[in-house]
Amino acid sequence: MFRSVSIVGALLCLTASLASAQSSGRQPAAATDPVVTRTPEGQVTIRAIRVARPLVLDGQLKEEIYAQVPPIDGFLQQEPLEGEPATEPTEAWLFYDDRYIYVAAHLHDSQPDREIITEMRRDGQGTNDNESFGVVFDTFHDRRNGFLFQISLAGGLYDGYITDERDMNRDWSTVWDARTARVDDGWTVEMAIPFKSLRFPPGSHDWGVNLKRVVKWKNENQYLTRMPGALGRRAINKLSSAATLVGLETPQARRNFELKPYAIGGVTTDRPVGASSSNAAKRNVGGDMKIGITDGITADVTYNTDFAQVEEDEQQANLTRFSVLFPEKREFFLEGQGIFAFGGVSNRPPGSGATNFGNPIPADVPVMFFSRRIGLQDGKEVPIDVGGRVTGKAGNYSIGVIDIRTGDVPARALDPTNFSVVRVKRDILRRSAVGILFTDRSRSTFGPGHGSTVGLDGVFSFFQNLNFNSYVAASDNPGLSGENLSYRGQLDYNADKYGLQVERLTLDQNFRPDLAFTRRTAFARNSAYARYSPRPHSTTVRKMFYEAQFDYITDPSNRLQSRQAQVAVRAEFQNSDAAAIELQQNYESLDKPFEVSPGVSIPVGGYGFREAHVIYNFGPQRPLSANVSLERGEFYNGTRTGVSASRGRVQITPQLMVEPGITLNIVRMPEGDFTSTLVTGRATYTVTPRMSASALMQYNSTASTFNTNIRFRWEYQPGSDLFVVLTDNRDTLTTGFPALRNRAFIVKFTRLFRM
Repeated sequence: MFRSVSIVGALLCLTASLASAQSSGRQPAAATDPVVTRTPEGQVTIRAIRVARPLVLDGQLKEEIYAQVPPIDGFLQQEPLEGEPATEPTEAWLFYDDRYIYVAAHLHDSQPDREIITEMRRDGQGTNDNESFGVVFDTFHDRRNGFLFQISLAGGLYDGYITDERDMNRDWSTVWDARTARVDDGWTVEMAIPFKSLRFPPGSHDWGVNLKRVVKWKNENQYLTRMPGALGRRAINKLSSAATLVGLETPQARRNFELKPYAIGGVTTDRPVGASSSNAAKRNVGGDMKIGITDGITADVTYNTDFAQVEEDEQQANLTRFSVLFPEKREFFLEGQGIFAFGGVSNRPPGSGATNFGNPIPADVPVMFFSRRIGLQDGKEVPIDVGGRVTGKAGNYSIGVIDIRTGDVPARALDPTNFSVVRVKRDILRRSAVGILFTDRSRSTFGPGHGSTVGLDGVFSFFQNLNFNSYVAASDNPGLSGENLSYRGQLDYNADKYGLQVERLTLDQNFRPDLAFTRRTAFARNSAYARYSPRPHSTTVRKMFYEAQFDYITDPSNRLQSRQAQVAVRAEFQNSDAAAIELQQNYESLDKPFEVSPGVSIPVGGYGFREAHVIYNFGPQRPLSANVSLERGEFYNGTRTGVSASRGRVQITPQLMVEPGITLNIVRMPEGDFTSTLVTGRATYTVTPRMSASALMQYNSTASTFNTNIRFRWEYQPGSDLFVVLTDNRDTLTTGFPALRNRAFIVKFTRLFRM
């Protein structure tokens, strides 16, 4: 641990010196300047207005200031007609005082009775599928990174952090508040965002800013500035196209300090197969501390960390021989997550191909720092004794340092282990960056001694649509010497009408990074993808996609491992529905038997097989929506029929939502027939945007489990929570009612102190 502490100390000195070298911003705009100006080239500047007294946050726009200050208007469509004036007018205001930035808007609507109002949850994934309004602040005006705040008409708060215009950390949360109100011609909104919840240089500096409105009943997205239609929902990430915010006088520099202790109590029950059950009381205290080192750099310390309130992972059907990637949900690892993204790859799992129109998924590219390697092993929690993190931005440098020590678990033969991560990136050119990543585990999974990885990466963005992603990395593990490199080069052209990707990715035989997620090991991948996406003049179809993709994967001896050729035709409809037909030709070579289901193994050999997919996504404007797919074809030396319904949603009221899902695979093979069934269901009742109860139930026939996770969360004041959680895991192989494997009942209380 002392080795990594010295690294942290060196980085702190570096960040302090970098911060002191930052230049001061220009003077704020004069009071006579207009609120919004636009150049013929499309550049937008808006002016922040200081208010003499805090606004009353009720969403109703009753204060005199709204009549005295002209609104920000002139919003443009991003979808369906890029650059055209918005069809539903939006008027916005941006104010500030010594404590808050206020963002308000009057969202006019010609048919308010058709507005979609279904998402009331805090950080609900359906926010963009509702009438909603948001703002993004690029506080360092680097045109790469920003803080997003968005609210649905029903009042659901959503926030996220954007890194390098690419990665949206949707699990990042901070303290802020907002209110909405219905009016005769639409709705209104007021937001209050504390300066303490942001990072920024002190004094009068220009910021980047963009405003976004979703008119979901029309399937229209609006922005303050012109945004590329090709980016779809990811357009908000493109901060290089944002407006410039002037006239803002931020508070005098002060070092923020936050303390968030917790107390937890409960009882757990374990009933291993063939053994009697045992009960144990759970009592614990601990907490997190946040310290502002500079205006852009924050240090976090965690002690005796407990994540009992985190919802269980949503299980995934998996008929491949590779492991699947689950997202990080633990709060301590979420802030600054995007800084650790490496080589142009997000550290979040890719989405379903069924909803990823026009964006091929690089599933085989390693996630070089996968935080779930810390504090979790073999799906079970490993206690975290103490840890620290430093993240933020100083000048042109982004800094991320993590040092964590996990405790010993004698019953599982786990010794105390130290984990260290260092990430430094430097912005270059207009929208590009180069960086270095170092990870170290004091007890390697490959033998006694440290397991380390170091890598250099570069992400380069040119013009509007051209990107190049690259990295080279090497691992150092006990007992593995030589052949320990990995590199990637990807050229990506992503315009609205045309798309093209070519990629080369290799992992040598002994490249085994201890803190990474690698779906495959020891391979070379060559791939190409092409897309043609016209927008027909149609009242039904908004956009067509004609796609072709080819992947060719070999082992270190240049022998074919996998090959896939796919062609697809997809359509996005004006009403938010989408449909696709995919045809695939696959080849898989097995060097050892592959157990695809309990008791069913596919023999060693080479297998070529074809399959077809038919997909239909029912849009969120429907009372019942889901992504439905039918898959039929060959499967190794047999056949497979797959039916699935994912992201299902049944909206009963704006407060009560049921989200069902099912994946069914019927496989017929010479080695044995089997049916794999995964059924999930989540019910959520939202009392207020800050108080909700949810139940997640999952049945997995392959694992023979039935799991239930019931969770009540009350954010009784911003940043402070009360959780009540009940988890139940049962074995479905037993006769009669599924037998209990383990159960836990937990109550957790947190309190945020801000100074």
